Amino acid sequence: MTHFRTWVSVLIVCLLFASLTAVCLAQEEGAGTEPAEGAAEGMEEAAVDSSLANLLASVETPVEETDTSGGGVMTRIKESGLVTLFLKGGNFMYALLITSIVGVAVIIERLITLTRARTDTRRLMKRVLDALHSKGVEAAAQECERTRGPIASILHAGLKRADMGAEAVERSIVAAGTVETSFLERGLIWLSTVATVAPLLGFLGTVSGMINAFNAIAEAEQVNAKLVASGISEALITTATGLIIAIPMQTFHNYFVSQIDRFIIEMEESSADLVDTLVILGKMQPPKVGE
Repeated sequence: MTHFRTWVSVLIVCLLFASLTAVCLAQEEGAGTEPAEGAAEGMEEAAVDSSLANLLASVETPVEETDTSGGGVMTRIKESGLVTLFLKGGNFMYALLITSIVGVAVIIERLITLTRARTDTRRLMKRVLDALHSKGVEAAAQECERTRGPIASILHAGLKRADMGAEAVERSIVAAGTVETSFLERGLIWLSTVATVAPLLGFLGTVSGMINAFNAIAEAEQVNAKLVASGISEALITTATGLIIAIPMQTFHNYFVSQIDRFIIEMEESSADLVDTLVILGKMQPPKVGE
């Protein structure tokens, strides 16, 4: 299920990028056809008689406002220059694009997973302990089954071994906690890799661009400041892109790690409360001293 959500996230990001590229390309193609359309409109307006021209002039203002509002968005997309910067960055921009897609997909998948895993621990423990006091171990286990999340899973694992003694309960809780922790940490290695590799790819693209720039300078008969500045600016695009990718990736990685640490603390506290309650109620024997 986790892999399915990851691939769905990758597909969504790819479709968004493809849609943005198609919009930019369509705008550029539309800009090339504007003169021909303008000429055709001019011929049509010349054929309209004076009375009809006056009628159209009365409604010209709202029509122009509507077209301007629609064209403003397209103009801003075109003037953003993302496609132009991407092409100027060279071949390493494609590698940076792939890393960014992977990173965004992992972020989306982890956000969904950690959001679904989040539970109200105090309310859950209250329901479990009340069921344990009033109806017994089976009722408390059923209460855990009705709640999703890692905390409910480790409590359920411990309750299933309640008749085998404290040591069996603790081992079951530790094993379930290890499995749940690995599930929460799944995918973070890819996010950390993207945050590390993206700046390195950017620097590598800059080195490659500088080599090409100096080769162009060596082949040029007359060297001026404009030639040098333009080559260096294009070479630095990959460095900026790598840093733009790495900074949010590292930020999300640290955020996910902090959330997972909070889950681990809540799991340890909840399991300790469960074991203490089982011992107090006599549902199992406490571990012998020295064993």
